[in-house]
Amino acid sequence: MSATRARPAPPARRARRHDPGRRDRLVATALDVIAEQGVAGASHRSIAQAADVPLGSTTYHFASIDELLAAAFTRHAEAVAACFEARMRAAPDREAAVESLVEHLTADLLGSPRDLVLSVELYVAAARRPALRAVTQAWMLRSRRALETHFDPVTARELDALVEGLVLHSALSTDPMTAEQIRHAIRRFAG
Repeated sequence: MSATRARPAPPARRARRHDPGRRDRLVATALDVIAEQGVAGASHRSIAQAADVPLGSTTYHFASIDELLAAAFTRHAEAVAACFEARMRAAPDREAAVESLVEHLTADLLGSPRDLVLSVELYVAAARRPALRAVTQAWMLRSRRALETHFDPVTARELDALVEGLVLHSALSTDPMTAEQIRHAIRRFAG
């Protein structure tokens, strides 16, 4: 008599977690990781761990770390640019535009240590990674277009460069310029 052998039960399949917002969460988490650890600390692994998702999720949604960083920095740049565009649209004249630019610098760009770090991390990373240079280029273009609602194109470009310089100066200086000093510099420059 042959004994019937019981077949082993198939391994239990792990239930798939329905997570339609995972890609967006990875982008948001990437910004958090960059703000805390810098671009150097942002890897597929560190972002997946911080987002509490399997490592494969990051590589499923983003073919490379540069692609993930570009998505994260694009989100940051778009949020800042949209705020600046709204400020410039609301300014009724050139004098108000100067005040809006000062407010943008002091409140939007320099007012949040996290956002300041993200901006500086983007600048540095873009100097080394061409994929991120496209993000900074698009951001600068939007800033110049917003400035052009009140300033000629040459002045708008120069003001945009001044803003970038003031952001870096504030991030690196042990004695950053005050809001009044920034106002003075912009008024002097904008004429």
